[in-house]
Amino acid sequence: MQVEEILTPERCHSRVSGVSKKRVLTIISELLAEDKPSLNANTVFNALMAREQLGSTGLGNGIAIPHCRAPRCPGIVGMLVTLDEAIDFDAIDGKPVDILFVLIVPEEETDEHVRTLASLAELLNDEDFCYTLRQTQDSEDLYHIAITH
Repeated sequence: MQVEEILTPERCHSRVSGVSKKRVLTIISELLAEDKPSLNANTVFNALMAREQLGSTGLGNGIAIPHCRAPRCPGIVGMLVTLDEAIDFDAIDGKPVDILFVLIVPEEETDEHVRTLASLAELLNDEDFCYTLRQTQDSEDLYHIAITH
């Protein structure tokens, strides 16, 4: 998987304000619905929250990959978000999260969904890459960093 296959400049957001996991997932759902009209913000939010109830998508080291299946999803859709301040995300290491790579997939996707999650986890395991994302103040720069890494 190449990041540019699932990410666009419009779905990269730098320095987003969010005070809680629920608030950040609400913002993300609304932004996704604005960019992809086939996605309903409430449906995406509820699916993301349902997935979080199964177990946190916080991987540790300030990284989370919230993901879910959604009806009428046109294909695998990614969104990269950095937060202005880290928030509690119930991550596996207990550390707050400030980088989120959100993944929304069609309901019928299975194999590609798992491969994409694995690729993203590997990408976000790179400390230098994450350091660069955290220093970025501009959403367009965030996109270029993500696709050229």
